[in-house]
Amino acid sequence: MSKHENPRGAANMSPDDKARLCRESVDKPVIYIGTGTCGLGAGAGEALAVIEEFLEGRNDDVAIIQVGCIGLCAMEPMLDIQLPGKTRLCFGNVTEDKVVGILEPMLSGGLPEQAPLFQFNGAGQTPWSDVIGIDEHPFFAPQTRWVLKNCGLIDPGSIDEYYARGGYEALNAVIHGMTPAETCDAVEQSGLRGRGGGGFPAGRKWKFALNTAAEQKYLICNADEGDPGAFMDRAVIEGDPHRLVEGMAIAAYGIGATKGIVYLRAEYPLAIERLEVALAQAREHGLLGQNIQDSGFDLDIKIKKGAGAFVCGEETALIHSVEGKRGMPRPRPPFPAVRGAFGCPTIINNVETLTNLPELLANGADWFAAVGTETSKGTKVFALSGKITNTGLVEVAMGTKLHDVIYSIGGGIPDGKKFKAVQIGGPSGGCITVDYLDIAIDYESLKTLGAMMGSGGLVVMDEDNCMVDVAKFFMDFIQRESCGKCIPCREGTRRMLEILESITRSRRNEDKNMALERFQGVVNLEELAEVIKDTSLCGLGQSAPNPVLSTLRYFRDEYEAHIYERTCPAGVCTELLHYSIDAEACTGCTVCAKKCPTDAIMGAPKSPHYIVQDKCIACGNCLTVCRFDAVSTK
Repeated sequence: MSKHENPRGAANMSPDDKARLCRESVDKPVIYIGTGTCGLGAGAGEALAVIEEFLEGRNDDVAIIQVGCIGLCAMEPMLDIQLPGKTRLCFGNVTEDKVVGILEPMLSGGLPEQAPLFQFNGAGQTPWSDVIGIDEHPFFAPQTRWVLKNCGLIDPGSIDEYYARGGYEALNAVIHGMTPAETCDAVEQSGLRGRGGGGFPAGRKWKFALNTAAEQKYLICNADEGDPGAFMDRAVIEGDPHRLVEGMAIAAYGIGATKGIVYLRAEYPLAIERLEVALAQAREHGLLGQNIQDSGFDLDIKIKKGAGAFVCGEETALIHSVEGKRGMPRPRPPFPAVRGAFGCPTIINNVETLTNLPELLANGADWFAAVGTETSKGTKVFALSGKITNTGLVEVAMGTKLHDVIYSIGGGIPDGKKFKAVQIGGPSGGCITVDYLDIAIDYESLKTLGAMMGSGGLVVMDEDNCMVDVAKFFMDFIQRESCGKCIPCREGTRRMLEILESITRSRRNEDKNMALERFQGVVNLEELAEVIKDTSLCGLGQSAPNPVLSTLRYFRDEYEAHIYERTCPAGVCTELLHYSIDAEACTGCTVCAKKCPTDAIMGAPKSPHYIVQDKCIACGNCLTVCRFDAVSTK
């Protein structure tokens, strides 16, 4: 299909073509397998190889389509099967050893022993009996999927499938029926705020660039995604890359940019590959390049691979990296919208912000603003990870209670453990405890708890997590990722990390004045955190102390146990663990004594052993090698 044959995408498609590409009906069996990064990591590649081998030995005419992640990562690898006249069925945890057991009965028209997770909605198709629909599945039912609308459903390498589902209709309506100013007005009226963390109104930001006279303007998509536990951008690009291309084209038109750059981390090879295919298809169809769809609008988009530096999440540092310089922030003003990449007006939005635009412009500002809260409109995509049953991607309306995300969608804490906290907003965010799970998710409410929306990472922790150790993990990450340009961030975060390390250090590993220095550091910890917040150059440095401040705020008792009692209530900080041997359970096999590096374990062969505490360095070897569960910690 060339751009001349179909200049307006779905507008020129026949109803039959749309139905075929949307697979409202199929004339032969179709197998869909999720081959996003999460699926491949769980074994989808091996399962795909078994599918292909299985079909080689049969005469069946069966199509195999690779799709992105639908969001339910806990059930990967995921396999869907659609038979002619029937709705599409989804199966979870389909490792290579389960493939044949599912395909054989399904291709014969029956259900396998492994129960399907759900079936998709299908107009005019016969549903399977006793199988719940996707809208009834507890993971998907509470969600409002706008950004994730196509993920896991379509072939990310097919522009025709994107066309059939309304793709590029919003772009065509904008460039042929709206001025750039009207586009900015619509985005501003919708209430869309930047989904990268700051939450600045997108339309208002665009107008700064639109109203700045310049021969050249840039639009940059920040797809660097440097937060630990965040994988939203990766999954969206892998599963629906054309949505990002369309969103970027709309944004570029709105600000008057003719060059677009996707700053995409090099550690996402599959996302890069699928986006490159989408960009090539868009150029072929006349959706990028000169005089797009005879509108007079010019735009080309290129990919700039990032090295995964966390500081490049800050706009000016990202711009420096795009320019080939070291990624370090600079003082503002001038803001990038006035003077950004290569000295030109530049707007930077993240993947989620831009992928909201096709639905927003297709349905109107009022439609978008009708969902959410008074100050936070639309939906938010979150990456659920940590101690949660249903890890994966979720998209909910702003204002949804955090409790509903964790328990209704996430399925709660596995193994009967108690919920302890959820880290929201990545390393620059904060912890929220069980007392505040009824809080409505929006930008302002989270700030009242010392947290922030961030890009959307949600790391759930249970009773086995040590909050001092959590703070130390994030502070170690921030300290290593600091660009080093300003002293408060460079030296302050290092000192905060040293204080946290001293809190989790055993007395037996101290010498000379270390105990006194430890106490002095603890006394000054909060004051140091406030100084870093007030004096760091960029937003990342200013928010760097948040993990420490939020855990201090809600888990001060754990800090006090570490500081005063030299104990870790959760049993995580190894240096503070006290090892002992149960005389009744010990058989005197001597294995633990042989493995002890300090000869701290005493006892005769075939007699109960004991640990000399003054010599024990808490290495844990005895606990690891004991076959009789005689060694315990407290």
